[in-house]
Amino acid sequence: MSTVSEKPFVLPRRLLRACRSASRRIKVADTLGTRFTGGELLLRILAARRVLNRVLAPEERLVGVMLPPTVAAVVINAALSLCGRVAVNLNYSTSQSILATTIEKAGLTHVISSPVFLARVKLDVGNTLLDAGTLRKQVTLVDKIISFVQAKLLPISVLERMLGLDKINQDDILTVIFTSGSTGDPKGVMLSMENVGSNVTAIGSLLHLSPGDVAIGTLPFFHSYGYTTTLWTPLALEPACVYHTNPLEAQQVGNLVREFHGTILMTTPTFLRGYIRRIPSEDFASLEVVFGAAEKLTREVCDAFESRFKVRPWEAYGATELSPLVSVNVPPTRQVPGRPPQAREGTVGRPIPGCRTRITQRDSFIELPVGQEGMLWISGPNVMKGYLNRPDLTAEVVKDGWYRTGDIAKIDADGFITITGRQSRFSKIGGEMVPHIRVEEVINQAFGASGDEIIAVVGAVSDLKKGERLVVLHLTSSITPVMVCKKMSEMGIPNLWIPSPDSFLEIDSIPVLGTGKLDLKSMETIAQERFGVSSNRSSG
Repeated sequence: MSTVSEKPFVLPRRLLRACRSASRRIKVADTLGTRFTGGELLLRILAARRVLNRVLAPEERLVGVMLPPTVAAVVINAALSLCGRVAVNLNYSTSQSILATTIEKAGLTHVISSPVFLARVKLDVGNTLLDAGTLRKQVTLVDKIISFVQAKLLPISVLERMLGLDKINQDDILTVIFTSGSTGDPKGVMLSMENVGSNVTAIGSLLHLSPGDVAIGTLPFFHSYGYTTTLWTPLALEPACVYHTNPLEAQQVGNLVREFHGTILMTTPTFLRGYIRRIPSEDFASLEVVFGAAEKLTREVCDAFESRFKVRPWEAYGATELSPLVSVNVPPTRQVPGRPPQAREGTVGRPIPGCRTRITQRDSFIELPVGQEGMLWISGPNVMKGYLNRPDLTAEVVKDGWYRTGDIAKIDADGFITITGRQSRFSKIGGEMVPHIRVEEVINQAFGASGDEIIAVVGAVSDLKKGERLVVLHLTSSITPVMVCKKMSEMGIPNLWIPSPDSFLEIDSIPVLGTGKLDLKSMETIAQERFGVSSNRSSG
């Protein structure tokens, strides 16, 4: 019985079976021209495993990967898992200073990347660079012969023992994904085999995935959304996945869906908006399942997308610390006939199998009745192992196995979750976490604040285009918002973290509570009055 219960969670074992099952059909492809059947993919993963075991020191457990979503990135991530190592996919949309901090915090000796790619994203990993192209050239004839025998001829049970996969436990760490949270200080989220595997199993059962499904992989693997849904879900289950390096390149995404008859698109509302404007309706004709997650999905986007492409996007909800999926609206095309609806407009769906939810008062552990609004907590096999080398931070958010999301929500009698607000100080813009506290520090520095002086505070309002929009409330200063934004850019701050100059509002005093803490509620009220969606519409 133990073997059966482990199979859904021990992803490297599932990888072997999924590739064997797809040995003669396309399993992965990308817009660089790579096309691999399941058999070809497994052979290359096994060959890459042999090379990595020669190049990396035996004690080198965490290995950096900095590549866009391509077949090459899939092979490297999979090979590292078969080596018993932990892949740390690094954010290539961040600043050089944050990247350096991340590498240091993870204690990385090597980062597998490409000099050409690093030049394109204008980042440097220093002497940790391990060139993916050079690694590919180190595959020997012996590697190819042994990998062929392993991939094509050996029984799976024998291959598992030969690779040491029979010794893998559900609690073993599969990956570390760095997230900035509210402070902007990178924290490494440790996700286990069971964490990610429970998500993969849930996705497969809820969407009834089959060999006829083709997922579109445009999300980066440094984001848990992309890592779980477009890397490990196709690697461990029946669907194929085809990749493109940049979700902003709408024409190429449209071509990819049309050429490979894509059926599943998991992306963000920001990218959906671009596709509505730029992709011909016939390119998306094969799509059956579309998710817009990682930020708020508005009815306007859903209506416009459905009108153009005849398929309606649905919203899901999650967090990096939760592997990431918590709840999902199951599209009608994938629901079992005769059963109650598994989707409800305006909500983020119901919890995935094995995941439990509860609502408490915002500042206590007192649980609230059904329908009341409060702090959302999550428990289940998807809750992270913890933050890398930071048990103190882990203890702040995980209590008796329950993860405190920082999101304000309510749950109806049918179990559907509605997110109504956020207590933690961060925004999700274009699917990325933008930390208010870190942005605030930089803006005060740009304003010329000295010591603990606070000239400006950062908040957010809803935005029709990007989900959320950063706003800045500041005291009178001779330094203009345009000058502040320019200074932030010169400091190497990511563009996503820089508010637009028209998002600044001069106020008489910074709102604070009697305790001396920022009055976040008053900040929100001021921001909504000046920058809220309704006020923008009325003034437009």
